[in-house]
Amino acid sequence: MRSYRDLFRTPEFTPFFLASAAHTAAQTIGALALGTLVYRTTDSPLLSAVSMFGPQLAQVLGATFLLSGADRLPPRSTLAGIGLAFAAGTAVLALPGLPVAAVFGVVLVQGLIASLGGGVRWGLLNEILSKDGYLLGRSVFNMLSGLMQVAGFATGGALLTVLSPQACLLISAALYATAALGTRLGLTARPPRSSGRPSVAATWRTNALLWSSRPRRLTYLGLWLPNGLVVGCESLYVSYDPHAAGALFACGALGMFAGDVTVGRLVPAALRPRLATPLLLLLATPYLLFALHPALPWSAALAVIASAGFGASLVQQERLMALTPDELSGHALGLHSAGMLTMQGVAAALAGSVAQLTSPAAAMTCMAAASAVVTATLAWAWRRTGSPAEGRAAGRTAVSRP
Repeated sequence: MRSYRDLFRTPEFTPFFLASAAHTAAQTIGALALGTLVYRTTDSPLLSAVSMFGPQLAQVLGATFLLSGADRLPPRSTLAGIGLAFAAGTAVLALPGLPVAAVFGVVLVQGLIASLGGGVRWGLLNEILSKDGYLLGRSVFNMLSGLMQVAGFATGGALLTVLSPQACLLISAALYATAALGTRLGLTARPPRSSGRPSVAATWRTNALLWSSRPRRLTYLGLWLPNGLVVGCESLYVSYDPHAAGALFACGALGMFAGDVTVGRLVPAALRPRLATPLLLLLATPYLLFALHPALPWSAALAVIASAGFGASLVQQERLMALTPDELSGHALGLHSAGMLTMQGVAAALAGSVAQLTSPAAAMTCMAAASAVVTATLAWAWRRTGSPAEGRAAGRTAVSRP
């Protein structure tokens, strides 16, 4: 599979793509509306950041208790059910006068539900596409995410100038319901990828198996930590510039789109494995300049440049799939998604706490510096594991062990 045309000629790819677009649009509009609502109510950078990225904090619970369902549940009905659950939860968030404590309760329940969605969604993509088409397909989904975030945050920012945050949350709920309907009507019913019932014991067993290989451990840490720390910077956009947060989020999404196009479509396959560390450093470095409190044109440009570094995740996911057998692909990708989102939630809470004590600009600088240090440390550790071929062999040996 060599072109985007080949992807969209693949049966079920287009409806899956469109349903995911509606889901992403709902997430962006809803997150900006909720973050704005909480900030207007509390005037707290910490609570605003956690309200936007709080669902990610619950991902660790999902990775601990629910993730075995990623390969043991029928994907179409599971994804449709997740979309409906998000529609209902977002409609609850739009209730007038909802206490902040209740808001965070709903947010955490949504995060727990979402922890299963990543593994189901990306495992299904791995089924719809041939093995050699996964990277190209995932790059298209990453580009979709970037474009829908640009459109969603820009639209959300515009809507918030004429509508209340509660009204924007209802629009988000309608988009979630649309995504669920598109999934139900556009995809065929498929059996689970693995036999057996989802259970906590099965989740723990497979997590331990995936974590048992040093190359896979380093790959997971590279997917989770530098990315998450930089999302901590992004979580402070609302408190850094409340009137231009939508523009900053949209610029960040535009940069992510550019990075994914470049890595997924333009960079030769032989060069990709060497780009992970440079791209992760690009992700963090521009945020160091926020120590200078740049005005909107400069901060927007820095957000675009930095977010191009999110293309590193494509390189790392390709490495992860090379280290993982097909029957565990959904669980492995779900663990990646849950761990990454958990770290993003933790980083948002940490960044908000630092901003509460100092300033949003100072907190963004600290998070960026931490991300760069972690990236350098992981690059040094990866060099000690041996060649990529040795890493793949070690990873598959670990999975085949009883």
